[in-house]
Amino acid sequence: MNRGQVIEEGGRANIYAVEPRMYVDDSARFGFNEHSEKLNGRLAMIGFVSALVLEALTG
Repeated sequence: MNRGQVIEEGGRANIYAVEPRMYVDDSARFGFNEHSEKLNGRLAMIGFVSALVLEALTG
């Protein structure tokens, strides 16, 4: 069997969309992990730039 292609009876090719394999991630995301550290860093960058812009606009 080729990827995304099935040969039916009579030698006809049946081409269909190939769907990705599904999986469930059961790992907990609590505490200090990569996801929370990235989110915290991005929010800190947004807050810092916002404070600079506010300071520049208001004097």
